[in-house]
Amino acid sequence: MPITANHIRTTLTAYLDQHPEDKHEIDIVQGLLDSGDDLTSRESLPGHVTAGAILVGRDGRVLHILHNATGTWLLPGGHIESSDHTLLQTAGRELAEETGIPPYAVTPHSETPLHIDVHPIDANPAKDEPAHQHFDFRFLFRTTADIGELQTEEVTDAMWRTVESLIDERLKQRVTRALL
Repeated sequence: MPITANHIRTTLTAYLDQHPEDKHEIDIVQGLLDSGDDLTSRESLPGHVTAGAILVGRDGRVLHILHNATGTWLLPGGHIESSDHTLLQTAGRELAEETGIPPYAVTPHSETPLHIDVHPIDANPAKDEPAHQHFDFRFLFRTTADIGELQTEEVTDAMWRTVESLIDERLKQRVTRALL
């Protein structure tokens, strides 16, 4: 069964139970769900849900990918597909696709996201996509595996970076706490 609005709501509720301080920032997601928007569709505007992976390696560093479309270092992740049953599964699938690290080599920290990031996405004329927002549900995973074969259509490079290199201060604090 594909991801439903109810699954997104349930995941939001679990997230806000752990991180009530984020309510104001993610109210837009709840509002769009309440108005009946299909946030699982990448055509949904003004934005839609995506899922990302915060992958921590054996030495405590976090995996980043160099994304072709943006030319920037990001956490692995992407859009929901109809075969995905949960947001956690989406994050794991995207992680495996982009980095070549097989699903059996990673362990999720929790079924609740560690962070939900709302961020703008520039228009992409090549894909006929207008500017919009991503509501990125980020899940923490651990692994002892090395980077595999990269998905070169989307990813140019991958690199393990320190937790301190994470730009988002809230995410950095949460990853640091989770690793204790």
